[in-house]
Amino acid sequence: MLASLMANTSTGEPLLVWIDWVSLAIEAVAVIIIVVAIINALSRYVFRSFLRPREGDHYQRLKISLGRALLLGLEILVAADIIRTVALEATLNSVIVLGLLVLIRTFLSWALVVEIEGRWPWQLPPEEPHV
Repeated sequence: MLASLMANTSTGEPLLVWIDWVSLAIEAVAVIIIVVAIINALSRYVFRSFLRPREGDHYQRLKISLGRALLLGLEILVAADIIRTVALEATLNSVIVLGLLVLIRTFLSWALVVEIEGRWPWQLPPEEPHV
């Protein structure tokens, strides 16, 4: 709807191109965040594993770091998809595809939260014992 309204105006086309570039930039930011976070987490894992092999559970820390990076990246990718769909491709087909993407990414986010925290996102965290 927004796309058709803007296409009818003389300034609509440059705005649509700008919106497309913005959504692509947001996707690029998400990919950069994921890649940098993976490199960072893996380098810290290797560093800790070789220099301090007996201090803590290095694999668990790696898993948490990677999960958080993926969660952040997924959230940013969803934002880019929403911008692109709502502003540029507001057809029934694109909205259905967006809904499926959000559903899949939401499932992946939940799976990552369960993996990181050991509980479903809607469950309260366990209380820590008082000392």
